[in-house]
Amino acid sequence: MTNASSTYLSIVIGAVVGAVITWWVYKIQKNTTVKQEETLSRINAIEESHDKVLKSIETFQNHHERILNEILSLDKKIDTMIEAIKPEE
Repeated sequence: MTNASSTYLSIVIGAVVGAVITWWVYKIQKNTTVKQEETLSRINAIEESHDKVLKSIETFQNHHERILNEILSLDKKIDTMIEAIKPEE
């Protein structure tokens, strides 16, 4: 094999190895990107679910606060009625 043919063969082998390495890196990056997108979509779904749960808890808390205020209001009314009845006895 002459020096020229040896050089050309080395260039071709180098190009093939470079192409294989480039393809391999591209494939790894593509798989990583797909996994990242799947993870981000799961995170977004969990975040939406979390927001719904927080809104439900807030509604529940507001309802309980309103009920508690009504109970306290009734308690005050009962106390005033009892105080109004006591002096008469």
